[in-house]
Amino acid sequence: MKSKLSRPFAALLAAALLSTTAAPVWAQSTQPLDRIAAVVDEDVILQSELDRAVNNVVSQYANQPGQLPPQEVLQRQVMERLILVKLQVARAASTGIHVNDEEVNNAVASVAQQNNMSVDVLRQRLAADGISFTDFRATLRDEITVQRLRQSFAQSRIQVSEGEVDAALSSQSQTGRTQYHLAHILVGLPDGATAEQIATGQTKIAGVKNLIDKGEMDFNAAAVRYSDSPNALEGGDLGWRSVDEIPTAFVETLKTMSPGQVIGPIRGASGFQLLKLVETRDSSQGPQQTVTEYHARHILVRISPTQDAAAAKAKIDTLRARIEGGADFVEVAKASSEDPNSRGEGGDLGWFPADAYGPEFGQAVEGVKDGQISQAFRTDAGWHIVQRVESRQTDVTNQNQRAQVRETIGRRKLEDEYNRFLAEMRGEAYVNVRTGEGAATDGTPVNAPAQPAAAPTTEPSGS
Repeated sequence: MKSKLSRPFAALLAAALLSTTAAPVWAQSTQPLDRIAAVVDEDVILQSELDRAVNNVVSQYANQPGQLPPQEVLQRQVMERLILVKLQVARAASTGIHVNDEEVNNAVASVAQQNNMSVDVLRQRLAADGISFTDFRATLRDEITVQRLRQSFAQSRIQVSEGEVDAALSSQSQTGRTQYHLAHILVGLPDGATAEQIATGQTKIAGVKNLIDKGEMDFNAAAVRYSDSPNALEGGDLGWRSVDEIPTAFVETLKTMSPGQVIGPIRGASGFQLLKLVETRDSSQGPQQTVTEYHARHILVRISPTQDAAAAKAKIDTLRARIEGGADFVEVAKASSEDPNSRGEGGDLGWFPADAYGPEFGQAVEGVKDGQISQAFRTDAGWHIVQRVESRQTDVTNQNQRAQVRETIGRRKLEDEYNRFLAEMRGEAYVNVRTGEGAATDGTPVNAPAQPAAAPTTEPSGS
């Protein structure tokens, strides 16, 4: 997205900060506003906030205005996103997740660096796009907050067992390691949909498919215009999926498809879907992957209220001089090291990669040869010397492969669980929309519109 410089600069910068899984968040105004567009529990979305967010999306499609849905539908889509952001930020605050000013400063600097400019130039570019620096900082704060809420959710709810990793690797050995880049269009149905709602949904999805098949609208444009999915404004992009991340019923069909093909409609738990295969790639492991591991011993002298940094440094220098003078490192460590975990073993740390104990420790062990003793160096724990006993090259191909599979399974679980979490949070919230077609007290869950919108015919007329 960063390369598409025709898009508004504010949106470009926000995208640069976000990871794959977070939805875009738009800047929020601190200026006096004319009226409230929606009440979200104890917070509000202001009309100018909504207008700016809608205008941001419209600007992104300035060269492709036909891809956008009608104004009232776009406003509803954007409103739903703003509602979800408000709810997530509030939930994060209630669970003790806070982002301080220094973290926001670092995020601003990171965004500027990613876009090859200084923070001052960033300010100027934002101003040229009509976005205040205060609003932009507020946007970044919310984005970081939502990311941390998601991370916290993953840590507390998502677990991947070794058995699941073994099963996925076994499946990959049988089906190959092809990955699929997918996109989808969802026509949502509410829980307990009536026969009339189901029929309306079927008509709409069939009409969308007809437009795509006839070439009257490409898939991405149809997703933006008609999909009820939270990723509609991204053209329905689902990203790259491994075989174990795709429902079994689809895998065999995908194997026979060519990039660009679309299948469906498919009835699922959320409604009717069209699924597009964008492209494929081979994720097979390349050459053997190795890492250097070190067997080392160390001696630690801590800094404490009774032993300042200078005293600790003097002590570690004395111990090093004794060892250089012929004393045995193991015996000196047993007698004088202040690391209780390794002291009894003569300071032995076993085998470890260079980054296991932090950058300072890694630089010290890499900076000497087998059998040599490092100069004294300081870490947060205190002053150290390290003796490198030996080194080796370790094959981590299988370890890395298992880590990738574990991450893939965890990502799939997180996506499913977090979407349910959002739906529950949305359903439990008090949301009063006071503008546009959604103007009513609304407790409708995410991805479940009260009724499917009107079906397109040969020329789209609404969603």
